[in-house]
Amino acid sequence: MTVFLLIRHATNDWVKTGRLAGWTPNVHLNEAGRTQSAALGKRLASAPLAAIYASPLERTMETAEAIAIHHPRLSVQPLEAVGEIDFGEWQGARLSKLRRQKLWQTVQLYPSRAQFPRGETFREAQARAVNALEALAAQHKNQQVAVVSHSDIIRLIVAHYLGAHLDFFQRIAIAPASLTIIGLGTDRPFVTCVNDTSHAPPALPEARKAGLWQRARAILSSYC
Repeated sequence: MTVFLLIRHATNDWVKTGRLAGWTPNVHLNEAGRTQSAALGKRLASAPLAAIYASPLERTMETAEAIAIHHPRLSVQPLEAVGEIDFGEWQGARLSKLRRQKLWQTVQLYPSRAQFPRGETFREAQARAVNALEALAAQHKNQQVAVVSHSDIIRLIVAHYLGAHLDFFQRIAIAPASLTIIGLGTDRPFVTCVNDTSHAPPALPEARKAGLWQRARAILSSYC
């Protein structure tokens, strides 16, 4: 069985801009993100990793490097197939503007039908990411592999291996610098861990409260 450690990149400051990042270049981890990724790296320091793959974007590569520093024999290998969803013309746009478009409701309520203008569909993103894991499973039989990716991509992968319809993938929570574990062998797949953040440093009460409010506001705005 190949054991995959699926890791979402750590926190960055792009979220504060209120825009959709996508494949926007030069989005780096902030101080909190570097602290998160360092804690994750320490947790995985003794893991018997055979390889470390990452989406080629800066925030994922930097998160992966925090893991690789504890595994001197390994280098981070960029893997475009686990890169962020191609949002096309939506990339870099303000969320407040996107929420007024009809496509926004489709993305929220019927994502399997959503086609981003001059971008890809969630179906296409799920297929490329799952195909990438299947190829890695054939390459790394009976090994443990780290894959650093993005929230939606990991959620799409988890939904596939749970046998859940794509329209339910947004019900899966994947936090920054979280760990999700999936085993692929000759038998059925095993999802043994989802969204584990036990390694994360404790947030200050003010930061924790602000984070909860931001998440609540984002959820509420989806229905406005």
